[in-house]
Amino acid sequence: MRYRFCPLCGSELKLKNAGDDGNVPFCESCGKYWFDSFGSCSIVLVANEFDEIALLRQGYMSDKYTSFVSGYISPGESAEEAALREVREEIGITLDSLEYGGTYWFAKSDLLMHGFIGRAKKAPLKLSAEVDSAEWTRAEDVVKTLFPDSPGNAAFALYRIFMERRNS
Repeated sequence: MRYRFCPLCGSELKLKNAGDDGNVPFCESCGKYWFDSFGSCSIVLVANEFDEIALLRQGYMSDKYTSFVSGYISPGESAEEAALREVREEIGITLDSLEYGGTYWFAKSDLLMHGFIGRAKKAPLKLSAEVDSAEWTRAEDVVKTLFPDSPGNAAFALYRIFMERRNS
């Protein structure tokens, strides 16, 4: 989000040089810069001891393609805490481990996605109201329904990392 008005006093912001950051919206009344802001979320590839991956289908995203567990990071929460929470909330699984998989910019939604690979013991998936369906899928079969590979597709990037680490 690019600020046009000061969130504190409502004054119209003017661009002002902020050194290395270039011209940034600035409130002359409050003396405060308002840097662009954007949402952040965690996305988690959850795999079990049989190298099966939890694939989720959420109708508001697509009725054709599947993805992994994901959700917004709440204020005061780390990306790792959000990842663990979202996995518990969306599919009822408690992770045994969580490994960093990188960050990905999703331009369509101006969203920074923090990617993780989580490991858990195989258990029945207990779905939240946000999830229309989910199932454990053999790692090799994930590409059949995962959102197609494209720039900004964090799920596919995490899948590639998982497969590379698994095969090394």
